[in-house]
Amino acid sequence: QVQLVESGGGLVQAGGSLRLSCAASGITFNIHAMGWYRQAPGKQRELVAAITSGGITNVVDSVKGRFTISRGNAKNTVNLQMNSLKPEDSAVYYCSVQRLPWRSVDYWGLGTQVTVSS
Repeated sequence: QVQLVESGGGLVQAGGSLRLSCAASGITFNIHAMGWYRQAPGKQRELVAAITSGGITNVVDSVKGRFTISRGNAKNTVNLQMNSLKPEDSAVYYCSVQRLPWRSVDYWGLGTQVTVSS
């Protein structure tokens, strides 16, 4: 059974930093990409950043230059370093696993809350 466990969310003032981590367990297949999505109240879930098994990253424009996605030292882990946080970054952040490049996300974590105060 695949499980994704996120950590590192919390409350931070605008301009501050947080680091999110995600560890996937129960993986018995090759992963195409791991990523982070977020969902703010009343809004749709949106991609924040993703990284493929080959190290190719995709970061949305709204966080480019402030957020960095990287693979963790352990297998099937991914981190999201978030700097210069803004109140509009407040959301529940979800870790994701995508098995194949032509498919959508296959597995989701339960999410971790990030709140940025002004």
